[in-house]
Amino acid sequence: MSTNPPPNPRVGVAAIVKNRNGQFVLGRRKGAHGAGKWQFPGGHLEFGEDPSACAQREALEETGLAVTPLGILSVTNDIFTADIKHYITIFVLCLRVDDSKEPENLEPHKCEGWYWKDWSFVAELAQRGPDAPDGVFLPIVNMVKQLGNPPWVSLDANESCR
Repeated sequence: MSTNPPPNPRVGVAAIVKNRNGQFVLGRRKGAHGAGKWQFPGGHLEFGEDPSACAQREALEETGLAVTPLGILSVTNDIFTADIKHYITIFVLCLRVDDSKEPENLEPHKCEGWYWKDWSFVAELAQRGPDAPDGVFLPIVNMVKQLGNPPWVSLDANESCR
């Protein structure tokens, strides 16, 4: 009988895209890993890529939104025991470049759609934990545990991360 060692951790990057109304882009995942959970745009960090550049790329690829990264907000250690997956997730706060542009669902096979949501929506779902049927993806649960209600949530776009 052979046992395979667990896979090495991977690095994910989440783009926390904020608009001038203080709302954030969220979508519901499709597929086996985290299906039905709310998520921020994001994906895997590519070889040699900076996390801020990854956040820009993923936001554009998934939502069509050009964004300006403002900085790394949080890094979480996310172990998906049932899926035998381990991620280190880097959360990058971003502002959309064009205030008139709305998110589009450019990867409908991966996401049900993108919506602007208040931080209270994110925090409330995170409080339910990673196993809640309509909750947020595990990395977001862990990020909210770390940050609580961070001050940048209430800042307008001109004040963020200064």
